Amino acid sequence: MRFVLTFFIAFPALFILSCKKGIETPVATEDAFSIAEIGSIDVGDLGAAEISAFDPGTNRLFIVNNSTVNKIDVVDLSNPAKPVYLQSISLGTYGGYVNSLDVSEGKLAAAIEAAVKQDPGKVVVFDCANYSEIKVIPVGALPDMITYSPDGKFILTANEGEPNDTYTNDPVGSVSIITVPEYAVTNIDFSAFSSSLSTLRSQGFRVFGPGNNFAKDIEPEYITVSADSRTAWVTLQENNAIAQIDLSAKAAVKIMPLGYKHYGLEPYKMDLSDRDNTIAFNKTWNVKGMFQPDAIAVLPYNVPLLFTANEGDAREYSAYAEVKRIKDITLDPFRFQDASILRQDANLGRLNITTSQGDTDGDGDFDELFSFGARSFSIWNGLTGDLVYDSKNELDVACSAAGLYDDGRSDDKGAEPEGLCIGKIGNKTILFIGLERADAMAMYDITYPYYPVFIKVLRTGDGPEGMLFIPAEKARMEKAW
Repeated sequence: MRFVLTFFIAFPALFILSCKKGIETPVATEDAFSIAEIGSIDVGDLGAAEISAFDPGTNRLFIVNNSTVNKIDVVDLSNPAKPVYLQSISLGTYGGYVNSLDVSEGKLAAAIEAAVKQDPGKVVVFDCANYSEIKVIPVGALPDMITYSPDGKFILTANEGEPNDTYTNDPVGSVSIITVPEYAVTNIDFSAFSSSLSTLRSQGFRVFGPGNNFAKDIEPEYITVSADSRTAWVTLQENNAIAQIDLSAKAAVKIMPLGYKHYGLEPYKMDLSDRDNTIAFNKTWNVKGMFQPDAIAVLPYNVPLLFTANEGDAREYSAYAEVKRIKDITLDPFRFQDASILRQDANLGRLNITTSQGDTDGDGDFDELFSFGARSFSIWNGLTGDLVYDSKNELDVACSAAGLYDDGRSDDKGAEPEGLCIGKIGNKTILFIGLERADAMAMYDITYPYYPVFIKVLRTGDGPEGMLFIPAEKARMEKAW
């Protein structure tokens, strides 16, 4: 499997999508949101091209590449129609895989996990012009995502802190806040909220698995920072929540559980079977989806609005695995009087659900069913955590209409929205959503963010992961395309 970066032009800005294989060229439409592929570059095999970062000062794109050895590839993007590989920055001496990159003011920051990923990771800062090392900063275990604050004064990492396979070593999940240019680091965790677990859990927050240790069970995934660089929000994907962080105080101030999405309601009809011999979104089901967002972005409006890609994720280790198919569990006969029908493969039999919750009365059978992810993007009030908008079943339906929906994933997260980013094209604000299992990208006009308008879905390469929008004012590139 070859990995590529694909470059789309959306006049007057450039959009970069990290994918796993080559793509077909979409046909540009005549509307204001015309977008078309203009180029791509092959950067390696499995493990390459998941995340990229752009330096406008050098017109260089920096790309995670863990395909053969741990390294960062450097690409000249002066002409995005013909990107040119320049060289690689070797990371072999720094530990394990590089997971994420970001750039600010000519400084490239890389999040690198330890060789034993339960050990503390590192942030390494490089000069974008000559690739020299500027600073190495220790951070928490498994830094999975890194971002600069808009003012460049902070580097933040989401340290996921995953356990080892036997669950004998489960580090604390944390967020590292690095002050620039001193490169002083503060690691914060969420243990202060442990006394509120009962209340949080009643709102959809999850602490589960061996030990049920609050601080160790939390797994930060992705971070976004407000335009004034005073507040950060981090998705706690496995925990089904978003946390708010005060960057001045360097402290977590709130955990906002996200609750559930009920597929028994008319607007949320989903195809939950990969063995029904059809792609159809015409049935309601007595199943709930945990939002479990991966990527998050903030848009300032009358309140900060948080956009999330509700991918979903499960814990599957040799010592603990929460996933089972509905046909392999016992359903409460009073809650599910049609259990024998539901357990058929053509209905809900093959749907993956969590066994960590759902037995509400403790009698060994399931009274409620909770599946992974919400198969949507959502908008949340960044101050309260209240749901402002959800795309319901629209992403799956749009992929199906475009011939891009993979029915083989109907039993497990559907099109699987994973990445997203927001960009300004002309006088319109556009949301881009990467759909990992549909090999597609959806576009919405969010100029009026309380009323998103679907634009279209485009075919991409295999499994889009990272998404990067380069504003026109930063794209000092040859107009050769």
